[in-house]
Amino acid sequence: MTEPAITPPSGCPAHANAAPLYGPRFQTDPGQLYRELREAHGPVAPVELAGGVPAWLVIGYRELQLVTSQPKVFGRDSTRWNMWPEIPEDWPLKPMMAPAPSILYTEGEEHQRRKAAVTDALAGVDPYELKKYCEEIADGLIDEFAGRGEADLVAEYAHRLPLLVLCRMFGLSEDEAPVLISGLLAMLDGGADALAGAQKLLESMLRLVKEKSGRPGADVTSRLIAHEAGLSEEEVMRDLRVILIAGHQPCAYWIANALRLMLTDERFAASLSGGRRSISQALSEALWEDTPTQIFAGRWATRDTQLGGQRIAAGDMVLLGYAGANSDPTVRQESGVPAEGNRAYMSFSYGPHSCPFPAQEAAEVIAATAIEVLLDRLPDIRLAAAESALVWRPSAWVRALVALPVAYTPGHALG
Repeated sequence: MTEPAITPPSGCPAHANAAPLYGPRFQTDPGQLYRELREAHGPVAPVELAGGVPAWLVIGYRELQLVTSQPKVFGRDSTRWNMWPEIPEDWPLKPMMAPAPSILYTEGEEHQRRKAAVTDALAGVDPYELKKYCEEIADGLIDEFAGRGEADLVAEYAHRLPLLVLCRMFGLSEDEAPVLISGLLAMLDGGADALAGAQKLLESMLRLVKEKSGRPGADVTSRLIAHEAGLSEEEVMRDLRVILIAGHQPCAYWIANALRLMLTDERFAASLSGGRRSISQALSEALWEDTPTQIFAGRWATRDTQLGGQRIAAGDMVLLGYAGANSDPTVRQESGVPAEGNRAYMSFSYGPHSCPFPAQEAAEVIAATAIEVLLDRLPDIRLAAAESALVWRPSAWVRALVALPVAYTPGHALG
C-alpha cells in the first residue's frame, strides 16, 4: 500500500516534483541522482523522504560547510521542524530525527558541555591498545570462517568487528553484540522495526550505565559517568547510544566499501597481496566515492533564509548530503578525481557538531587494521559474485552493502 503524501508547509512549489530519497533507483545509483539534482536545482535540492516528507538536500561542498558552521541559522534542535504536526507516530524514519535529550540535539553551551565529556572519554582510549584489540578481534572472527573457503565479509566481519571493539571500549560484554547489531540495522534501514530497534539500543545502554555506576572500570562509559561535566544517568545513556551508532555504522561500512573497491577495481588488485595501491588509498577513495554516511538528518532553519539559490523557510529540514557534496565538481580535479591530499574530511561532518577527532582517529585505526589483518590471513581472497549482483541497503542515510560474498583457499587462511 502506498503511503499518503504529506503536504509541505505553505505548499512549497519547489517540492511539487521533489526527488524521492528511497526506492530502487536511489538505492542502486544515488550518484546519478545527485548529478541530476545538481543540474536541475544547483547545490541545494528539494527532496522527499519515505511517506512524501519534504526536505532540502545540500549537495554543494561550500553550502554544506556553511550549513554545518552556522548553528544560529541552521540549528540542531529538531523541535523546530515545521512538519512535526503532520508526522505519524509510527513513521519509520522518526528515530533518526525525533527530539531527544542527547548530544546530537543540544546547542550552544549545553552542546559544548556534552561534547567535551564525550571527547575526553574517547581521548582516554590508547591508540596502541585499540590496534591490539582490533588485531585480536579480527583474528578471532577470521578463525570462525577461515577453514570454509567462503564468507560474507559484511555479516561475518565488517559488521561485527567494529561493534566488538566498541563493546570492549565501552566495557560491554561481547554477548551484547548480536542484539546491538540487530537494533542498529533496524534503526538505520528505516523499516517497520526501526522504532523497536532504537528502543533496544537505549535499553542496552541503560543497563550498561547502571552496571558501571556501581562498578567503574577503565572504559569510555566509566569516564563519561565520572566526567566533571556531571552528566546525568539519562545523558550518559543517550550519549553512549550516539557514540555507538556513530562509531559502528560509518566504520563498518567504511571497511566493507573499501574491501569492495579493492576486490572489484583492478587498480587495487596487487594490493590484495601487498602491491601497488595501499590500504590507506583504498580507504580514502571509499570515503570519497561511497562514503558510509551518505546523508545525515539534519539541521533545521531557525529563520527564513536563502541557501544555494533556494528560499528556506523557518523550520524547514535541511539534510546534509555528504555523498553529494563529495561529488561536487568544485572539489574535483579536471580528471574528476578528488584533489590529492584531501581526505574527504566532510564525511565526518564539519563545525560544532562534527565527529570528535578522537573518534575519527579511532575509526581509521579500526578500519585499516581490519583490512590489514584480513589480507594477511586471506591473501588470495576474491569476490564470489558478479559485482552487478551486489545489493545496497535500502537506507536514505547509509551507503552500505547487504552482503559481500568472497572466496579464498582455506589452506592459505590456516597457514
